[in-house]
Formats: sequence, C-alpha cells, structure tokens
Amino acid sequence: MDQQTQETETEAIKQVIATVQHSQQNELPDEFVGLFRADAIWTTGHGKRLTGRDEISAFTHKVLPGAMKDSTATYEVVHVLFIRPDVAAVKAQAQYWTLEGQPIGNAGTPLYVMAKEDGQWRLVACQNTEVFAE
Repeated sequence: MDQQTQETETEAIKQVIATVQHSQQNELPDEFVGLFRADAIWTTGHGKRLTGRDEISAFTHKVLPGAMKDSTATYEVVHVLFIRPDVAAVKAQAQYWTLEGQPIGNAGTPLYVMAKEDGQWRLVACQNTEVFAE
C-alpha cells in the first residue's frame, strides 16, 4: 500500500471512530450498530462478549439510551496497523467526561479490528479495555 493510499484509508477509519463517538454522545444506537459487520464480535469494557450484529444491537439499545444524560465520551485513534490493505487493527484512546469537562473513571484503550467491504470500513472484532493506574 503506497503512502497516499494509507493516508486516505487511515482518514476513512478515523471517520468510523468519529461515528462511534458521535453515536455514543448522541445516544444513537442504530448509528452505532450500523458500523459493525453482521458477524462481528465485541467484548465490552466490562468483559461481556457479544456475537453478531443482532446481539450487539440488543445490548446497545438496552444500555445506550440515557447513558449520556450526565456525561459524554471521546474517542481518538492513536495507531492504525494495516494487516492487509482491507484489514486494519486500530487502537484508540477513550474517556468518559462530566458535562463540566472533568474525566470520569479510568481511560479506555479499545482495539478495533476493521475490514473494508464494498468500499466501507466495518467493525469486525472489538475489545474495550479499561486502563488501570499502576
């Protein structure tokens, strides 16, 4: 993959993660679930394994509405590793915040394995992990 293509694909991946942030901040479960491939797997920050878009959807529709009433969340891509031109491992930094801008709890360090299918990057295998202070 040449440098220009890599930069273009990295920007497209960053847009997916920006949509993760947008959907969480605005409590939009359908927007969030739409980012996943149909057979995706996701392990939540509390260790719950979800398999397939239907299970991810049921969980998200249960927990997301109302979750951002007193807080917000941010996600920033910190590293993209292209395994193949159409498959990438993406590390992000996540943080929950009070509406006054104070951090809530520990930061998160999600790992998103993404695949590009039909011109669209999709979340395929995801693991949210909380960062504990040493």
